[in-house]
Amino acid sequence: MKPNRLFFTALLAGAIAIHAGFAVAQDGKPDTVTEWVFQPCFDSSDAGWGSGVVPWIKAVEEATEGTVKIKLEPSGAITSGSEAFGATAAGLIDGTACWGSVYSGDMPEGMLAFGMAMGANNTDQAWAAMWGDPKYRIGELIQEAANERNLQWIGWTNQGPNAMFTKFPVSKMEDLVGMKMRAGGPQALFHEVMGGAPVSMGGGDIYTAIKLGTIDGTYWDTGGIDDMAFHEVIKYAAQPGWCPAQHQETFVNLDKWNALTQWQRDRIEGVFMSTYFETSKLHEEGVAHALQTLKDAGGEVIVFSDEEIKRMREKSIAEVWPKVAERSDRNAKGVELWKQYLKDQGEL
Repeated sequence: MKPNRLFFTALLAGAIAIHAGFAVAQDGKPDTVTEWVFQPCFDSSDAGWGSGVVPWIKAVEEATEGTVKIKLEPSGAITSGSEAFGATAAGLIDGTACWGSVYSGDMPEGMLAFGMAMGANNTDQAWAAMWGDPKYRIGELIQEAANERNLQWIGWTNQGPNAMFTKFPVSKMEDLVGMKMRAGGPQALFHEVMGGAPVSMGGGDIYTAIKLGTIDGTYWDTGGIDDMAFHEVIKYAAQPGWCPAQHQETFVNLDKWNALTQWQRDRIEGVFMSTYFETSKLHEEGVAHALQTLKDAGGEVIVFSDEEIKRMREKSIAEVWPKVAERSDRNAKGVELWKQYLKDQGEL
């Protein structure tokens, strides 16, 4: 990941401070320990806790040789889950982990990191488009947007398919017409384009709403359905759903980030890629376990045909992606880069 403009500004400020006779932070390993408090948008029951945030924290503390210590608190410990992103920007907490920058309500560019409708098929494709291939580097657009909000994007993980978990079978997009599904942000954009009726509600209300018939199902990360006990109230899991590779991002307050030495920042950035692939693998294992739990409960896993995936991708790119692009100039640029990536991969 490239150093941001604010980092170079910090260097200039440091040089001025030295000439003015003021003390500045050293660039090497510090003698003191920095303690951060992180509160994700979720608690320890979510798959993102043990398979995402916890391994990332361990890697950061090891990489910084104990000079950065992170205390992890569950959603609601300091602020509500929906407020954690804004609380991090304001400095009320030091960091958070969430989805699509809270489903794009707080930062539209988060949609690019969360996962495009019928976009990347897997971890390798997502990494290549976001960071790995210099031709695209979509992640830089998200980092710029985060910096403008006094945040630094420092972690990422692929949670696997964000699929459809329903009382009714879904094998083609027409099956979604008229169906009431819990869907937020980009999920809602997709469901509406497919002819369904998106319903907004908190995660804790989904189980009861499905059981009572208030909604017909929900969009959710596949590896987390057993944690939510959805297998008790739904019958079908349609894969890969609306997003084959749904992601979760981790942010830290930019002031706290800039207060670290360059040595510490380099080491935290150095585990961005390794923890991405490590945690994504853990989520992949969780997906297999969750689907088996559904099968054991009498449920059925439906896998879309290649032809149907192609149809849904074409419709998504034609009708859903423009809705993402219109949210910001960076989104528009990111959408074009995603299109180019899929074309280069022979997906379009």
